[in-house]
Amino acid sequence: MSQPLAHWLAAAVANDGVDLKLSGVVETIAAACAELAGILRLAPIAGQTGLAGHTNVQGEAQKQLDVISNDIFIKHLRRNPDISILVSEELDEALHMENQGGFAVACDPLDGSSNLDVNVTVGSIFSILAVDAKNPDLLQPGTKQLAAGYAAYGPSTSVVLTFGTAVVCFTLDENQQFVLTKDGISVPAASSEYAINTARERFWDDATKAYVTQNVAGETGPAGKRYNMRWIGSMVADIHRILMRGGIFLYPLDSETTDKGGRLRLLYEANPMALIMEAAGGGATTGHGRILEVAPTAIHQRIPVMVGSKDEVERVNALYAKHS
Repeated sequence: MSQPLAHWLAAAVANDGVDLKLSGVVETIAAACAELAGILRLAPIAGQTGLAGHTNVQGEAQKQLDVISNDIFIKHLRRNPDISILVSEELDEALHMENQGGFAVACDPLDGSSNLDVNVTVGSIFSILAVDAKNPDLLQPGTKQLAAGYAAYGPSTSVVLTFGTAVVCFTLDENQQFVLTKDGISVPAASSEYAINTARERFWDDATKAYVTQNVAGETGPAGKRYNMRWIGSMVADIHRILMRGGIFLYPLDSETTDKGGRLRLLYEANPMALIMEAAGGGATTGHGRILEVAPTAIHQRIPVMVGSKDEVERVNALYAKHS
């Protein structure tokens, strides 16, 4: 099982038709994640967990490690001639590399950075698209993603990856090499866990309120079973738990985020997580349609996100149909 990522990718190229240059882009991203894992491990000692003193394009206060992680991704991506463009949460505009390759990477270099001060799992999320470097189209629906994944920096560092048809997990070993630890990941269709920020209940729409009310009712409700609510506040951490044991993650459109279109970003948060979840047998919805079919209008576009176990996503969709 302890197959190095490079060997696994070589087999995917030879046996599954994965493009050789695309596999190289994945290796480049994995190298960035491995370097970032080392930085995060020692960040409290180096005093790097505080604020950087400025905000990003989202209007969010940046942590020092938001800036550091973004720089690490830029450094590694620039080394690969096949990567021409980076879209990052931390950059106002798309960064056009000196390279003229046929791939663009969209990423959140450090998801959940508000948890850094309390040693909670954070992550990196990425999506890979095909582009013409001279006339790039970055506003592609999620169905056009060539690959997507995330790194989870916790007790161990894991990279979860999909090319759209299967999901695999690699873990960083003592030699700073990612090795295969889970193959053919399948998210359970049924679950009794959900993740949502209940502090925002007063802003929720009727469908979200109905879904949570049904879950709280437990055995006496329409679902007929008891639910547990889990909320970490790091999308990567919540999604990783759901991918491994089932559940649903909800960040719906609410009355406070309507003007923005939602809370989470389409290109580098919603789309990659939706591709992973669907490839693992789960679902991903905005409440009004499939996330992967949303046509982007801007690189930092926000949308509502509900992803996870198939049965729970279907319940959410049914409630949105009822309350729309």
